[in-house]
Amino acid sequence: MMSNGTKAAAELRRDNKGGQSLFRKMFDSDMSVGWLFSLPFLILWAWWFFYPFLQSFIRSFQDANFAALDEAKFIGFQNYVRILQDPEFYRAVLHSLEIVLIAVPVQTLIGLLMAILVNQKIKGKGIFRTVFFIPYITSQIAITTVFMMLFKQGTFVTEFFGLFGFGNVTWFADTNYALMFVAILFIFQQCGFTMIVYLSGLQEVPKDLYEAGQIDGASKWAQFRYITVPFLKPITFFIVSVATILGFQIFDQIAAISRYGALGSPAGATNTVVTYFYQHGIRYMNIGYGSAAVVLFFLIIMIITYLQKKLLDEKG
Repeated sequence: MMSNGTKAAAELRRDNKGGQSLFRKMFDSDMSVGWLFSLPFLILWAWWFFYPFLQSFIRSFQDANFAALDEAKFIGFQNYVRILQDPEFYRAVLHSLEIVLIAVPVQTLIGLLMAILVNQKIKGKGIFRTVFFIPYITSQIAITTVFMMLFKQGTFVTEFFGLFGFGNVTWFADTNYALMFVAILFIFQQCGFTMIVYLSGLQEVPKDLYEAGQIDGASKWAQFRYITVPFLKPITFFIVSVATILGFQIFDQIAAISRYGALGSPAGATNTVVTYFYQHGIRYMNIGYGSAAVVLFFLIIMIITYLQKKLLDEKG
Protein backbone atom coordinates (compact mmCIF):
# COMPACT_ATOMS: atom_id res chain seq x y z
CA MET A 1 0.00 0.00 0.00
CA MET A 2 1.07 3.52 -0.76
CA SER A 3 1.83 5.80 2.12
CA ASN A 4 0.07 9.10 2.51
CA GLY A 5 3.26 10.92 1.42
CA THR A 6 3.51 8.83 -1.76
CA LYS A 7 -0.13 9.51 -2.62
CA ALA A 8 0.33 13.25 -2.10
CA ALA A 9 3.43 13.27 -4.33
CA ALA A 10 1.59 11.38 -7.06
CA GLU A 11 -1.34 13.77 -6.92
CA LEU A 12 1.04 16.75 -7.05
CA ARG A 13 2.80 15.35 -10.13
CA ARG A 14 -0.58 14.70 -11.76
CA ASP A 15 -1.75 18.26 -11.05
CA ASN A 16 1.50 19.73 -12.38
CA LYS A 17 1.23 17.61 -15.50
CA GLY A 18 -2.36 18.72 -16.01
CA GLY A 19 -1.40 22.34 -15.52
CA GLN A 20 1.51 22.08 -17.95
CA SER A 21 -0.63 20.36 -20.57
CA LEU A 22 -3.31 23.03 -20.18
CA PHE A 23 -0.69 25.78 -20.50
CA ARG A 24 0.90 24.11 -23.50
CA LYS A 25 -2.48 23.44 -25.09
CA MET A 26 -3.42 27.07 -24.70
CA PHE A 27 -0.28 28.34 -26.44
CA ASP A 28 -0.27 25.61 -29.06
CA SER A 29 -3.66 26.69 -30.42
CA ASP A 30 -3.77 28.95 -33.50
CA MET A 31 -6.18 31.33 -31.83
CA SER A 32 -3.88 31.92 -28.87
CA VAL A 33 -0.88 32.51 -31.12
CA GLY A 34 -2.95 34.91 -33.21
CA TRP A 35 -4.02 36.90 -30.14
CA LEU A 36 -0.42 36.93 -28.90
CA PHE A 37 0.88 38.45 -32.12
CA SER A 38 -2.07 40.87 -32.31
CA LEU A 39 -1.60 42.07 -28.73
CA PRO A 40 0.96 44.84 -29.49
CA PHE A 41 -1.30 46.26 -32.20
CA LEU A 42 -4.38 46.05 -29.96
CA ILE A 43 -2.56 47.89 -27.17
CA LEU A 44 -1.45 50.66 -29.53
CA TRP A 45 -4.90 50.82 -31.12
CA ALA A 46 -6.57 51.15 -27.72
CA TRP A 47 -4.12 53.87 -26.66
CA TRP A 48 -4.03 55.90 -29.88
CA PHE A 49 -7.58 55.42 -31.16
CA PHE A 50 -10.10 53.99 -28.72
CA TYR A 51 -9.09 56.05 -25.69
CA PRO A 52 -8.99 59.39 -27.60
CA PHE A 53 -12.33 58.57 -29.24
CA LEU A 54 -13.82 57.75 -25.84
CA GLN A 55 -12.56 61.11 -24.58
CA SER A 56 -14.06 62.86 -27.59
CA PHE A 57 -17.37 61.10 -27.01
CA ILE A 58 -17.44 62.32 -23.40
CA ARG A 59 -16.38 65.85 -24.44
CA SER A 60 -19.20 65.97 -26.98
CA PHE A 61 -21.66 66.28 -24.09
CA GLN A 62 -19.75 69.14 -22.49
CA ASP A 63 -19.27 72.85 -22.95
CA ALA A 64 -15.49 72.59 -23.02
CA ASN A 65 -12.93 75.19 -24.03
CA PHE A 66 -9.64 73.82 -25.33
CA ALA A 67 -7.71 76.27 -23.16
CA ALA A 68 -9.63 75.43 -19.96
CA LEU A 69 -10.65 71.78 -20.01
CA ASP A 70 -10.86 71.64 -16.21
CA GLU A 71 -13.81 74.05 -16.35
CA ALA A 72 -15.87 71.87 -18.72
CA LYS A 73 -19.60 71.65 -17.94
CA PHE A 74 -22.05 68.91 -18.84
CA ILE A 75 -24.71 70.25 -21.24
CA GLY A 76 -26.27 67.05 -22.57
CA PHE A 77 -27.12 66.97 -26.29
CA GLN A 78 -26.88 70.72 -26.86
CA ASN A 79 -23.76 70.42 -29.04
CA TYR A 80 -25.45 67.87 -31.28
CA VAL A 81 -28.58 70.01 -31.56
CA ARG A 82 -26.51 73.05 -32.55
CA ILE A 83 -24.59 71.09 -35.18
CA LEU A 84 -27.71 69.59 -36.70
CA GLN A 85 -29.18 73.09 -36.96
CA ASP A 86 -26.07 74.52 -38.63
CA PRO A 87 -26.32 74.75 -42.45
CA GLU A 88 -22.51 74.86 -42.68
CA PHE A 89 -22.30 71.35 -41.24
CA TYR A 90 -24.60 69.96 -43.95
CA ARG A 91 -22.60 71.83 -46.57
CA ALA A 92 -19.39 70.29 -45.22
CA VAL A 93 -20.93 66.80 -45.24
CA LEU A 94 -22.15 67.35 -48.82
CA HIS A 95 -18.65 68.39 -49.94
CA SER A 96 -17.12 65.31 -48.30
CA LEU A 97 -19.71 63.07 -49.98
CA GLU A 98 -19.02 64.68 -53.36
CA ILE A 99 -15.31 63.99 -53.03
CA VAL A 100 -15.95 60.37 -52.05
CA LEU A 101 -18.56 59.76 -54.77
CA ILE A 102 -16.26 61.18 -57.46
CA ALA A 103 -12.86 59.97 -56.32
CA VAL A 104 -13.46 56.50 -54.85
CA PRO A 105 -15.03 54.81 -57.93
CA VAL A 106 -12.52 56.47 -60.29
CA GLN A 107 -9.42 55.59 -58.26
CA THR A 108 -10.71 52.04 -57.75
CA LEU A 109 -11.22 51.52 -61.49
CA ILE A 110 -7.90 53.14 -62.47
CA GLY A 111 -6.04 51.19 -59.78
CA LEU A 112 -7.55 47.92 -61.07
CA LEU A 113 -6.59 48.73 -64.66
CA MET A 114 -3.06 49.63 -63.56
CA ALA A 115 -2.80 46.35 -61.62
CA ILE A 116 -3.93 44.36 -64.66
CA LEU A 117 -1.37 46.22 -66.80
CA VAL A 118 1.62 45.60 -64.54
CA ASN A 119 0.52 41.99 -63.99
CA GLN A 120 1.12 41.20 -67.66
CA LYS A 121 4.31 39.67 -69.00
CA ILE A 122 5.91 42.90 -70.19
CA LYS A 123 9.45 44.19 -69.95
CA GLY A 124 10.18 46.68 -67.22
CA LYS A 125 6.96 46.06 -65.31
CA GLY A 126 8.86 46.49 -62.04
CA ILE A 127 9.70 50.03 -63.10
CA PHE A 128 6.06 50.72 -63.91
CA ARG A 129 4.99 49.43 -60.50
CA THR A 130 7.46 51.75 -58.79
CA VAL A 131 6.49 54.77 -60.88
CA PHE A 132 2.77 54.20 -60.29
CA PHE A 133 3.29 53.77 -56.55
CA ILE A 134 5.53 56.83 -55.99
CA PRO A 135 2.63 59.35 -55.69
CA TYR A 136 1.21 57.39 -52.75
CA ILE A 137 4.38 57.79 -50.69
CA THR A 138 5.03 61.39 -51.78
CA SER A 139 4.11 64.29 -49.53
CA GLN A 140 0.53 65.43 -50.08
CA ILE A 141 1.59 69.06 -49.70
CA ALA A 142 4.27 68.62 -52.39
CA ILE A 143 1.82 67.02 -54.84
CA THR A 144 -0.78 69.71 -54.15
CA THR A 145 1.78 72.45 -54.77
CA VAL A 146 2.79 70.93 -58.12
CA PHE A 147 -0.82 70.47 -59.19
CA MET A 148 -1.61 74.06 -58.23
CA MET A 149 0.99 75.18 -60.76
CA LEU A 150 -0.39 72.82 -63.41
CA PHE A 151 -4.02 73.82 -62.95
CA LYS A 152 -3.54 77.58 -63.25
CA GLN A 153 -5.38 79.48 -65.95
CA GLY A 154 -3.68 79.25 -69.34
CA THR A 155 -1.56 76.15 -68.68
CA PHE A 156 -1.66 73.19 -71.06
CA VAL A 157 -3.62 71.19 -68.45
CA THR A 158 -6.50 73.68 -68.18
CA GLU A 159 -6.49 74.15 -71.94
CA PHE A 160 -6.69 70.37 -72.39
CA PHE A 161 -9.66 70.08 -70.02
CA GLY A 162 -11.20 73.03 -71.84
CA LEU A 163 -11.58 70.76 -74.89
CA PHE A 164 -14.09 68.74 -72.84
CA GLY A 165 -16.15 71.73 -71.76
CA PHE A 166 -14.30 72.71 -68.59
CA GLY A 167 -13.45 76.34 -68.05
CA ASN A 168 -9.91 77.59 -68.70
CA VAL A 169 -9.61 78.96 -65.16
CA THR A 170 -7.43 78.51 -62.10
CA TRP A 171 -9.21 75.46 -60.71
CA PHE A 172 -8.22 75.70 -57.06
CA ALA A 173 -9.27 79.38 -56.94
CA ASP A 174 -12.66 78.88 -58.62
CA THR A 175 -15.66 77.90 -56.50
CA ASN A 176 -17.00 75.70 -59.32
CA TYR A 177 -13.83 73.65 -59.74
CA ALA A 178 -12.01 73.72 -56.39
CA LEU A 179 -13.72 70.61 -55.03
CA MET A 180 -13.09 68.75 -58.28
CA PHE A 181 -9.44 69.77 -57.98
CA VAL A 182 -9.27 68.18 -54.52
CA ALA A 183 -10.87 64.99 -55.88
CA ILE A 184 -8.27 64.82 -58.69
CA LEU A 185 -5.49 65.16 -56.14
CA PHE A 186 -6.94 62.30 -54.11
CA ILE A 187 -7.33 60.07 -57.18
CA PHE A 188 -3.76 60.73 -58.31
CA GLN A 189 -2.29 59.87 -54.92
CA GLN A 190 -4.42 56.83 -54.07
CA CYS A 191 -4.21 54.93 -57.36
CA GLY A 192 -0.77 53.53 -56.48
CA PHE A 193 -2.00 51.96 -53.26
CA THR A 194 -5.07 50.55 -54.99
CA MET A 195 -2.85 49.08 -57.72
CA ILE A 196 -0.60 47.28 -55.20
CA VAL A 197 -3.53 45.78 -53.30
CA TYR A 198 -5.27 44.62 -56.48
CA LEU A 199 -1.99 43.26 -57.82
CA SER A 200 -1.60 41.02 -54.79
CA GLY A 201 -5.14 39.76 -55.37
CA LEU A 202 -4.62 39.14 -59.08
CA GLN A 203 -1.59 37.01 -58.37
CA GLU A 204 -3.70 34.81 -56.09
CA VAL A 205 -6.38 34.03 -58.69
CA PRO A 206 -5.99 30.32 -59.62
CA LYS A 207 -4.62 29.95 -63.15
CA ASP A 208 -6.77 26.85 -63.59
CA LEU A 209 -9.88 29.03 -63.70
CA TYR A 210 -8.56 31.02 -66.66
CA GLU A 211 -7.43 27.85 -68.44
CA ALA A 212 -10.88 26.32 -67.95
CA GLY A 213 -12.44 29.51 -69.29
CA GLN A 214 -10.25 29.43 -72.38
CA ILE A 215 -11.17 25.79 -73.01
CA ASP A 216 -14.87 26.73 -72.78
CA GLY A 217 -14.29 29.53 -75.29
CA ALA A 218 -14.70 32.43 -72.85
CA SER A 219 -13.45 35.78 -74.14
CA LYS A 220 -11.03 37.99 -72.18
CA TRP A 221 -13.93 40.17 -71.10
CA ALA A 222 -15.94 37.14 -69.93
CA GLN A 223 -12.96 35.86 -67.96
CA PHE A 224 -12.53 39.28 -66.36
CA ARG A 225 -16.23 39.58 -65.52
CA TYR A 226 -16.94 36.08 -64.26
CA ILE A 227 -13.55 35.08 -62.80
CA THR A 228 -11.44 38.12 -61.91
CA VAL A 229 -14.12 40.44 -60.56
CA PRO A 230 -15.87 37.88 -58.28
CA PHE A 231 -12.54 36.63 -56.94
CA LEU A 232 -11.44 40.20 -56.15
CA LYS A 233 -14.71 41.15 -54.42
CA PRO A 234 -13.29 41.04 -50.84
CA ILE A 235 -10.31 43.11 -51.96
CA THR A 236 -12.63 45.57 -53.68
CA PHE A 237 -14.60 46.01 -50.46
CA PHE A 238 -11.36 46.63 -48.56
CA ILE A 239 -10.15 49.19 -51.11
CA VAL A 240 -13.48 51.01 -51.30
CA SER A 241 -13.80 51.11 -47.50
CA VAL A 242 -10.26 52.42 -46.97
CA ALA A 243 -10.59 54.95 -49.79
CA THR A 244 -13.91 56.17 -48.41
CA ILE A 245 -12.44 56.74 -44.96
CA LEU A 246 -9.39 58.51 -46.41
CA GLY A 247 -11.64 60.57 -48.69
CA PHE A 248 -13.60 61.82 -45.70
CA GLN A 249 -10.36 62.58 -43.87
CA ILE A 250 -8.86 64.83 -46.57
CA PHE A 251 -7.23 67.83 -44.92
CA ASP A 252 -3.65 68.47 -46.08
CA GLN A 253 -4.63 69.22 -49.66
CA ILE A 254 -7.31 71.68 -48.55
CA ALA A 255 -4.91 73.33 -46.09
CA ALA A 256 -2.36 73.76 -48.90
CA ILE A 257 -4.96 75.33 -51.19
CA SER A 258 -6.13 77.65 -48.40
CA ARG A 259 -2.70 78.72 -47.16
CA TYR A 260 -3.20 82.28 -48.44
CA GLY A 261 -6.81 82.53 -47.26
CA ALA A 262 -9.36 81.07 -44.87
CA LEU A 263 -9.47 77.29 -44.46
CA GLY A 264 -11.90 75.92 -47.02
CA SER A 265 -11.10 78.58 -49.63
CA PRO A 266 -12.25 79.69 -52.08
CA ALA A 267 -15.36 81.01 -50.31
CA GLY A 268 -15.91 77.76 -48.40
CA ALA A 269 -16.02 75.65 -51.59
CA THR A 270 -13.62 73.08 -50.10
CA ASN A 271 -15.03 72.92 -46.58
CA THR A 272 -15.37 69.30 -45.44
CA VAL A 273 -16.30 67.53 -42.22
CA VAL A 274 -12.66 67.53 -41.12
CA THR A 275 -12.17 71.24 -41.77
CA TYR A 276 -15.47 71.90 -39.96
CA PHE A 277 -14.15 70.06 -36.91
CA TYR A 278 -10.78 71.86 -37.14
CA GLN A 279 -12.40 75.27 -37.37
CA HIS A 280 -14.68 74.81 -34.37
CA GLY A 281 -12.70 72.39 -32.24
CA ILE A 282 -9.15 73.71 -32.71
CA ARG A 283 -9.22 77.22 -34.14
CA TYR A 284 -12.22 78.41 -32.11
CA MET A 285 -11.11 76.15 -29.20
CA ASN A 286 -14.65 74.83 -28.64
CA ILE A 287 -13.52 71.25 -28.14
CA GLY A 288 -16.94 70.05 -26.95
CA TYR A 289 -18.66 71.23 -30.12
CA GLY A 290 -15.83 69.89 -32.26
CA SER A 291 -15.97 66.50 -30.51
CA ALA A 292 -19.68 66.25 -31.29
CA ALA A 293 -18.81 66.82 -34.95
CA VAL A 294 -16.23 64.02 -34.72
CA VAL A 295 -18.79 61.58 -33.29
CA LEU A 296 -21.27 62.42 -36.06
CA PHE A 297 -18.44 62.06 -38.57
CA PHE A 298 -17.70 58.58 -37.21
CA LEU A 299 -21.36 57.56 -37.47
CA ILE A 300 -21.55 58.80 -41.07
CA ILE A 301 -18.53 56.70 -42.06
CA MET A 302 -19.94 53.63 -40.29
CA ILE A 303 -23.28 53.97 -42.09
CA ILE A 304 -21.63 54.42 -45.49
CA THR A 305 -19.30 51.45 -44.92
CA TYR A 306 -22.28 49.29 -43.97
CA LEU A 307 -24.16 50.34 -47.12
CA GLN A 308 -21.09 49.57 -49.24
CA LYS A 309 -20.87 46.11 -47.71
CA LYS A 310 -24.55 45.44 -48.39
CA LEU A 311 -24.22 46.69 -51.98
CA LEU A 312 -21.18 44.53 -52.74
CA ASP A 313 -22.85 41.49 -51.13
CA GLU A 314 -25.94 41.95 -53.28
CA LYS A 315 -23.82 42.28 -56.42
CA GLY A 316 -22.00 39.10 -55.43
